[in-house]
Amino acid sequence: MASLTIRNLEDRVKARLRVQAAMHGRSMEEEARHILRAAVGSEPASPNLADLAATLFGSHGVELEPHPATPPRKPPDLAS
Repeated sequence: MASLTIRNLEDRVKARLRVQAAMHGRSMEEEARHILRAAVGSEPASPNLADLAATLFGSHGVELEPHPATPPRKPPDLAS
């Protein structure tokens, strides 16, 4: 197991961590481990745009009109 030292932690943050740990019946160290596990997750996150959009806007879906078919353009004459 690895160890981690956190320097320059504000007194206010440490006090809130102590209170939160007491509320959950854990030591401050165990509470910090719990918070880090939850923040990092057990698997690496693979962000994708569809999941982000569903999180932000819900998964309502959108109905779009199909793009009208157009004939291909004549290629430009590059000989000149």
